[in-house]
Amino acid sequence: MQIKESKIPGCFEIMPNAFRDERGVFVKTFHQGFFEENGLETHFAEEYYSLSHKKVLRGLHFQLPPMEHVKLVYCVFGQVLDAVVDLRVGSPTFGKFDTFELSAEKANMVYIPKGLAHGFCVLSASAIMMYKVTTVYSPSHDTGILWNSIDIPWPYRAPVISQRDSKFMAFDGFKSPFIFSNRDN
Repeated sequence: MQIKESKIPGCFEIMPNAFRDERGVFVKTFHQGFFEENGLETHFAEEYYSLSHKKVLRGLHFQLPPMEHVKLVYCVFGQVLDAVVDLRVGSPTFGKFDTFELSAEKANMVYIPKGLAHGFCVLSASAIMMYKVTTVYSPSHDTGILWNSIDIPWPYRAPVISQRDSKFMAFDGFKSPFIFSNRDN
């Protein structure tokens, strides 16, 4: 595996080894030793996936303290534009975003520390996104910020979004409970 820090401290793009032959491809998405050597979380409490169609935008999601979590995301089918927004007060990149093109072909992943909002928009006909998170889903702590309240260069001006996601507060009105720490990166 290779790892590259993004513009956001503590957020990394991980490129696993993909073994390709006439049968297809084999990708190892998690190796405890590699994560530990790079100071990344290794205890994941839940794993789930979503299937979305072209132009679907999900996000920008996160869980509030004390149920905030580290998230590892990757696309196992199709292609998405993935985005993270730094919500950690005191961070040098507070209110900034970074984007990643995730795809089954590239087999890349994004490691998202606590205190970042996450979302993605589907570029292919459909896409399956996998998520590993370090805390169990808590409906009362699950929230987000409005997808278009940060200048993320989404590929569609009118994406398909859920009613819930369309009612999130704009970033400018969000009072963040997340505090940046040098331990985050």
